[in-house]
Amino acid sequence: MLNTSLDGIRVIDFSQIGAGPTCSMYLGDMGADVVKVESPSGDLGRALGRPWVLDESPVYVAFNRNKRSIVLNLKSEEGLKAVRRLIADADVLIESFRPGVMAKLGLGYEELKKENPRLVYCAVSAFGQTGPAATKPGVDGIVQGASGLMSLIGFPNAEPCKVQAPVVDVTAGIVATVGVVSALFKRERKGTGELLDVSLFASAIALQQSALTEYFGSRCLPVKAGSAAPYAAPNEAFEASDGWLMVAAYNGGRWERLCEVLGLSGRPELVELADLDSRVKNRGVMRDLLKEAFATRTVDEWLKLLSKADIICGPVATYHDLERDPQVAHLNLVETLETRGGNQFRVPAFPINSAIKQRPSTPPPDFGEHTAEVLREAGYADSDIEALIQSQAAMIGAAHA
Repeated sequence: MLNTSLDGIRVIDFSQIGAGPTCSMYLGDMGADVVKVESPSGDLGRALGRPWVLDESPVYVAFNRNKRSIVLNLKSEEGLKAVRRLIADADVLIESFRPGVMAKLGLGYEELKKENPRLVYCAVSAFGQTGPAATKPGVDGIVQGASGLMSLIGFPNAEPCKVQAPVVDVTAGIVATVGVVSALFKRERKGTGELLDVSLFASAIALQQSALTEYFGSRCLPVKAGSAAPYAAPNEAFEASDGWLMVAAYNGGRWERLCEVLGLSGRPELVELADLDSRVKNRGVMRDLLKEAFATRTVDEWLKLLSKADIICGPVATYHDLERDPQVAHLNLVETLETRGGNQFRVPAFPINSAIKQRPSTPPPDFGEHTAEVLREAGYADSDIEALIQSQAAMIGAAHA
C-alpha cells in the first residue's frame, strides 16, 4: 500500500508546455492522480525542442511523468459535458489558458465552485488573471525580459541575455505547487477550495528578491557583472589552466586565506582591497590580480587547495560533468523513464529526498493513452465512450496534428 503524501487527490490538468505541467508533475510525484486533458491537437510541448527517440519532444518528456492523458474536444458539447463530469469530484484543477478562456467555456472558477465548492482551482498565466497586462500573451523568455530579470544577466554593454533553462516556467510551477498544497491543507480545516492566481511575471519578480530590494533601497540600476555577485567580491568565476571554477571568498577571513593560497600576500594592490566594500568598488583590480594567479593551476588542483583552506568553491560544470557527479547519483537526482515502446529517457527526478515519494515514476503518457480508462472511471459505459469517439468529442491514442 502506497503512502505518498497526496494519495487520493485527483488533479484535472489543462495546462501545457512548462509552468502548469511542472506543478502537476510534482503533484503526481507526491502521489496525486493527475489526469492530463489534451485537445485534439495535443499539448504544445509535444512539438517543442530538438526531436529525439521516436521524434518525442524533450520538453514534453521533461514535464509530464506520473500523469494520464485523456483527449477531449472542448469545442464540442459532449466533450465539455465529459470534462465537467471529471471536474465534479476532482480536488484540483490546473489551467494555463489566457485569462477568460476557461470562463467562456463555462469552466471558470466562479461557475465550477457552485458544483464543487471543495475545488482548488490553480490558474497559471503569463501576467496574472487581472490588471492591465492580464490578457497579454507571454512565455518564459518574454517574461524574463519584462520582469527585469534579463537586465541582471550577461556582461556590460553586451546584448541582452536570458537564462537558457526555462527558469521562470519552472519557478512558476514550483510556486503553483506550493499554492496548491497550501490550499489543500487549508481545505482540510475550512472545508472549501479557492482560486489561485499564479503568474510567470510574479514568479520572475520573486526570483529577484535581493536584487530588487537593493534597487528599491539605493535607486541604482544593477550593473551586469557576468558570473559575479554584485553585492560581494570575490564571488564569481575564474579561469584555471584547464577550465573554470567559482570562488566565494568575500568575508574577511576567507579573503585573507585566499590571498595566502594564491601566493598574493604582500602584494601592494591588496591595500585597496582590504574590505568587502573596497573589493566590490575595485572589482576590476581584484579580478586582474586573481586571474593571473588562477591561470597557473588546473581546476582540480585549485579545488583541493581552496577546500583545504575552507574557501567556498566549486567547478563550473558542463552537463557532461554533471552526468558523472557522484552527488547527483547519491541524491538520485536523475531517473530513467521507459516508454511503452521500450525507449529510455533520463530526466531530472523529484528533488526532495524524503518519504514523500515512495513509488516509481510512470513515463509521460502517450497522446490519449488513458481516455477510455478515465471516462470509465467517470461512469461512462463502453458504448458511450465509443459514441464520444465517433462524434470526435474524444480521442484515443490517435496521432495529433
